[in-house]
Amino acid sequence: MENFKRRSRYALVFILLILAFCVITVLNINTGNVHISLSEIADILLKKVTDTKEYSIIWKIRLPRILMAAILGGALSLSGFLLQTFFENPIAGPFVLGISSGAKMVVALTMIYYLGRAANVTSYTLIIAAFIGSLISIGFILLISKRIKHMATLLVAGIMIGYICSAVTDFVVTFADDSDIVNLHGWSQGSFSGMSWSNVYISFVVIGITLILTFLLSKPIGAYQLGEAYAQSMGVNIRFFRVALILLSSILSATVTAFAGPISFVGIAVPFLMKRSFNTSRPLIIIPGTFLGGAVFCMMCDLIARMAFAPLELNISTVTSIFGAPVVIFMMLRKKRGN
Repeated sequence: MENFKRRSRYALVFILLILAFCVITVLNINTGNVHISLSEIADILLKKVTDTKEYSIIWKIRLPRILMAAILGGALSLSGFLLQTFFENPIAGPFVLGISSGAKMVVALTMIYYLGRAANVTSYTLIIAAFIGSLISIGFILLISKRIKHMATLLVAGIMIGYICSAVTDFVVTFADDSDIVNLHGWSQGSFSGMSWSNVYISFVVIGITLILTFLLSKPIGAYQLGEAYAQSMGVNIRFFRVALILLSSILSATVTAFAGPISFVGIAVPFLMKRSFNTSRPLIIIPGTFLGGAVFCMMCDLIARMAFAPLELNISTVTSIFGAPVVIFMMLRKKRGN
């Protein structure tokens, strides 16, 4: 009976997430400066109509943006889950620990360097640059962790690293302001605008492979959640496992930063909400649940960012902070009470 209730809960949460995903997808396609009716959307998606302005709007602008919000939102949430597993703390996340800021700094430097010497910058170059920036930030955090054992102090150190990286980025962007890098300011604040199908393809391949590798680590993650000693007794190579967690998390957060810039609080709030919704921390459930939950969360926030003050568009981090920060505050209060 207990197993039936647990599985029923899992199924219900996944069904609700899938329904929310479908509804928000339709709303994202439907709303904008040009309103497109549901019947027109159906005809255009089925390619019954291909020679209209609405067809170009859906296939060239809205669909790539929606898919990127879903893919990158899922990646950012999963990155947060892996970091929380690594640091054994629910407050750990790529934005809080300064990993996103480190990736942003190196990507900004790379974009400015290339835009001064080449016509464009490839997506793979930006991903590699963001990955290097992520590793630099997390390298500093790991060095600090050898001296500081208290997790709260370590998180503060991560925040300080993030501020330093953001300051360097802002300094560089300020003095590199010309017509060739007009989009750099918007990107540095976080945005899903301007996405293309090539962006969707590259992010799908990189994040898809990383997601599969994360699934392969489900059993070691489950054992590690019960304690390092227990994981070792189950045959988990702790050193290799911890390196794998860091690399996978860095790839996920780097891909997000390369395409959309830094996005705050998603990596903390969504894993917590999914664990509460499923009432479990089992990796086989939480990994897909967190990815799907992050996709829904970022798609919803992107819709609000586009439509709240249309035609003006908010930065995506502004909206994710509004919804994510209260969740983090609740987490801290709940932890304080010992619940």
